[in-house]
Amino acid sequence: MASTADIRNGVVLNMDGQLWTVIEFQHVKPGKGGAFVRTKVKNVMTGKTVDRTFNAGAKIETETVDRREFQYLYRDGDGFVFMDVSDYDQITLPTTVVGDAANYLLENQNATVALHNGNPLYVELPASVVLEITYTEPGLQGDRSTGGTKPATVETGFQIQVPLFLEQGTKVKVDTRDGSYLGRVND
Repeated sequence: MASTADIRNGVVLNMDGQLWTVIEFQHVKPGKGGAFVRTKVKNVMTGKTVDRTFNAGAKIETETVDRREFQYLYRDGDGFVFMDVSDYDQITLPTTVVGDAANYLLENQNATVALHNGNPLYVELPASVVLEITYTEPGLQGDRSTGGTKPATVETGFQIQVPLFLEQGTKVKVDTRDGSYLGRVND
């Protein structure tokens, strides 16, 4: 058991039998009444975010989550096969664990997999990845200043919005949190 003084960003708490990771926390000492800790926590399995308040010094249950570097190898039916880069063990993760990360995963790309008691919880990617546009409508010359966008399919099969002047075969940087276009990448 730990106390509220141990709350930090990234700490995983066990509340009501579910795992929650701390996104934000704030220790509050009001002029009147006891101190408390205000937190914003995210459910590890569902991704739901809620606000929780704890009285200062209250006992909380923390869990150890092992974050390890894995390399994505290939897709196998409904599963994604990853290899631990430290000991070369392979694991197959179901689509529910991989989640939205599947939209940005390329073969041989490294990702962080969070494990709790040997069970995979989720896949964490870098904040941005470089993907090549495999299909988009032809670009419009001279249409650089309007700020318009068009749909483009990237090599993972995911569709993003890109500026009108981009063409097929262009490498772009994509934000893995929301799928937004961040810029062109020159080779």
